[in-house]
Amino acid sequence: MTDATTKERPATLGRKIPAPAVTIESKPFWDAAKEGRFLLKKCAECNQAHWYPRALCPFCFSDKTEWVESPGEGVIYTYSVMRRSPTGPYAIGYVTLDEGPAVLTNFVDVGPDDLKIGMRVKVKFQDTDGGPPVPVFRPV
Repeated sequence: MTDATTKERPATLGRKIPAPAVTIESKPFWDAAKEGRFLLKKCAECNQAHWYPRALCPFCFSDKTEWVESPGEGVIYTYSVMRRSPTGPYAIGYVTLDEGPAVLTNFVDVGPDDLKIGMRVKVKFQDTDGGPPVPVFRPV
């Protein structure tokens, strides 16, 4: 595809996203995602938010973690554009959330050539192929 085609067709996930594995630890996250809410785990001992949600804090190994709702906003830390795709180019990368954790994600509602490191983004939930929606990010 040419750059002109990329600009005309923003990176909207036309490709199928596989359903995520839902575990006992992550089920509250996926249940909230179905409601359009983005949750993080936060440690009651060291006060650090972490991603991917898990029972033990990766910073201090405490089991005193709790679910907290996040606005799901942050900045693009890095990204990569995949140009060899049957559905057209798309971008994946890391978003550093305002709470601190970095999330590996897809970017939507923006052409891959329009992404910039440091760009403000917000979570959006994308349907999957037979499972709960997954968080993706779009420009604010």
